[in-house]
Parts: sequence; structure tokens; C-alpha cells
Amino acid sequence: MNTTQATPTLRFEQLPGPRGLPVFGNLLQIDSSRMHLQLEAWRARYGPVYRLKLAHRRLVVVSDYTLIAAALRDRPEGFRRTTRLEEIWTEMGLLGGVFGANGDTWRRQRRMVMASFDPAHVKNYYPAMQGVAQRLVGRWQAAAATGQAVELLPELMRYTVDTIAGLAFGAEVNTLQSDDDVIQVHLNRLFPTLFTRMFKPVPTWRWWPSAEDRAVQRSVAAVNAAVDDFVAQARARLAADPALRAQPRNLLEAMLVAADEPGSGIDDVQVAGNVLTMLLAGEDTTANTLAWLLHLLWQHPEALAQATAEVRSRCSWPPSLEELAQLDFVEACIHETMRLKPVAPQNGLEALRPTSVAGVQIDPGMIVMALMRWDAVSNELMPDAATFLPQRWLADGLPDGPPGMQADGRAGAPARHGHNARRVSMPFGAGPRICPGRYLAMLEMKLATATLLLQFDLAGVHTPDGQAPRERLHLAMAPVGLSMRLRRRAA
Repeated sequence: MNTTQATPTLRFEQLPGPRGLPVFGNLLQIDSSRMHLQLEAWRARYGPVYRLKLAHRRLVVVSDYTLIAAALRDRPEGFRRTTRLEEIWTEMGLLGGVFGANGDTWRRQRRMVMASFDPAHVKNYYPAMQGVAQRLVGRWQAAAATGQAVELLPELMRYTVDTIAGLAFGAEVNTLQSDDDVIQVHLNRLFPTLFTRMFKPVPTWRWWPSAEDRAVQRSVAAVNAAVDDFVAQARARLAADPALRAQPRNLLEAMLVAADEPGSGIDDVQVAGNVLTMLLAGEDTTANTLAWLLHLLWQHPEALAQATAEVRSRCSWPPSLEELAQLDFVEACIHETMRLKPVAPQNGLEALRPTSVAGVQIDPGMIVMALMRWDAVSNELMPDAATFLPQRWLADGLPDGPPGMQADGRAGAPARHGHNARRVSMPFGAGPRICPGRYLAMLEMKLATATLLLQFDLAGVHTPDGQAPRERLHLAMAPVGLSMRLRRRAA
């Protein structure tokens, strides 16, 4: 890939950037829980392309969305996920899936995962999603009856765990009706540990494991055992009913059918790795976006009123797929939330071959750190960029900013009617490694939003101190401390 010119004109050492220490470079300056905010602050100081050194690793940080889209399109040949992520993932004992796979392994797994996430398959699983939504209503009705505030993110993680387990694996994991279900406790340890360890200057867990480190290992073992059991159960169902091969009832069965195709190169271990990936990514990312969405709707009463009116005028209970498809404004609210509060505000891409980015020489092994949010909240590219304005995503929305790239990273003419946001905001990534579960994620978020607005009135979304929720990065970016109060909808 060469994003700007034939011959690089700058070397890493010539770029501006914060001063570091010998040996460690900038590593000791990094707070992993707020790293995205640090990177954005340094972007404001040092400009659109700057350097960081984290011990022996060299990072070129970029914020221009056209450069980012070009790099994302150059996967898997030119860039890969970082070897550091793969190293820590494997060391923790986590099974590998398409999220961390690279090269030919990624290509084989990608075909299998894309087949299982086909929208036609997902539609077949929708009744299971409705069942989870009905359990969610029962849980929230109990809270509304007592006026009890519920911790928003844990509640939504229960919803997403139950949805992905039933939808993807045909397994009944009922965290919504049991506060003691342990799988969520185990899952919640994994991403934060993975991300924190990636930026620790000294791997103390290897030599002096703490009580938390030992708890993490127990959680890894428990989750891997649960995943193996999911796969074994699905294998047994396929063996008992061969007709399931033509019409699999869940994503895991569809993956196993695809893996069994001649020449797939996929075994049950790789299938299990993708089951784990779905559990982790399906729980964390969707729940965080929903939590941010409810916070932003509460902060913008006109948008909340419009979303509520749309849901109540177009949906019955439980809402059908056809009814969810009519929720244009709710979908716009979700897209606007992902623009302002992307669960992945940064993306590290490790170079596999010599290339250049913005005229900077990139050697193999160097990391291009993409700031995914910077341009998406820039007034230079769209009007009132810092403001929650869902109408910018609608056909008759706000005026366009400058032309750029389409949402999937392809070059194209500027869309009319305020759709510059679709080219600049890339919450699901872009290029060949765009998130394969994006259709499912959007469906899950629309169902949760419709469920709440059909059955309840939102009575408050607050932090304990009444301030805006803090952004905390644990691989995915989460709001800290949000709680929600609901009222039963008047008949």
C-alpha cells in the first residue's frame, strides 16, 4: 500500500511526538484504560501524523480517515493485527478465532464465519432473539415496579450474552433470570486482562501471578470448557438430525456445516475459537453501544421522543423483523452513537511489508495506530460534529461535509443529504476484515431499543455524581457508572 506518494519522504525518527524514556520509550506514559484519550490529546498537540515508541515497538499514529480506510483495505496482505495481541491471547490460553487470525488461517475462517452470519441465516434465528427480549422485559418490570435503579452495562451484557448464546450456539444461557450465572463473570475478565497486559511494561503475571491473575486462568479454563461443550452439543444435534445440515438452526451449526465442506481446512478447534470470539465480541461491543445510546437519548429529549414515537407507531410486541426494518430513526440514533462513542476508538495495524503512509516510511513490524474517532467528530468534515444529531444519517438529513470515502472504505463520489458521516465513521471497520457480525449487531441493538421503548418509559440514565460518564477502554470503550430507572408504560 502507498497512500500518498511513490517514495516515502519521512522516516519514523523525523516525526513529532511526545518525549519518552530510554528503553521504555513512551510505554510508562500509557494508561491503557484511557489510552484512546491520550492518543487523541497527543493528536491535538502533534498533528495528524506522529510517532510513539512503546519499548521496542514503533507506532505511527494517524487520524486521517482516508489513510485509515486505505490501510484497512490493505488487510490481510499489507497489514495484520498486532503480534502483541496474538501473543497475549495465546499465552492466556484462549482459543484462536477469526478476530485474531491472520493470513491463510484468517481466509479459511472468514469464509466459514461469513457463511454463518449470512442475513438469511440470522433471520431464521430471530425467534430465539425475541425470547431473550421477553426475558429482558420480565427483569426490567421487576425493577420498574420497585423504582429500583439498575446498573446499565451489566444489564445489557446479560441481554447480549443470552442472545449470542441462544442465537449462535443453541445453548440456554439464562443470565437474565439468574444473578448467579457464572459465564458472564468469567467473560467479563477476559478482554480487560488481554488489553491491560498488552501495555504492561513488565509481564509480572508470568513470574508473580496475583490472585486476580489466578482468577483469570480459572475463568479461561471455565469458558474454554463451556465452548467445547457448545461444540460437542452441536455435533450431536447434527449427527442425530442430518436435515439440520441443509437448515442449521444456529450460527454454530452453520459454522460446523461450513467447516465440514471438502477442503475447508477448518477443524473443531478453530470452530471453538470462533465460538469464543462471538461470545466475547458479541457481549462487550453491542452492550457498550446500547449503554451509550440510552445515555445519549436521555441527554437529548427530542431525539428520545422521536425514537419512542417511531417505535410505538410501527411495532407490536414482540416486534417482528419487518417492523424493526421500519425503524429508520432508531437506526440513525444507533449510527450516531457509534460515531460519537465507537467501541473501538483506535485500531492497531502491524505492517507486513515495506510501505508508506502519509509519506512516512513504514517498515515491516511497525504499527500504524489508527484513531478511528478523530475525523468522525471533526467540524471540518461534517456540521455540528460534536452534537448528537441522528438526522444526519437520514435521507433528508444535514448538508454534506467534504467528499471522501464510503463507509466500506471504497472511493466514491460524495453522497447527498448529510451522508458524509457514512464515509468518515467506520465503527465496524472497513475493507476485507470489516466486522462479519455487523448485521446481527444492528438487529440486536434495534430489538433491545424497541423492547425498552415499547414496554417502558425511560425515567433516568445517570452516573452517581451526575456528571457525564467516563470513557474506559478495555479493548472496547465502555461508559463508567451509568444506571437506569424505568417506569412501566401506561396502558
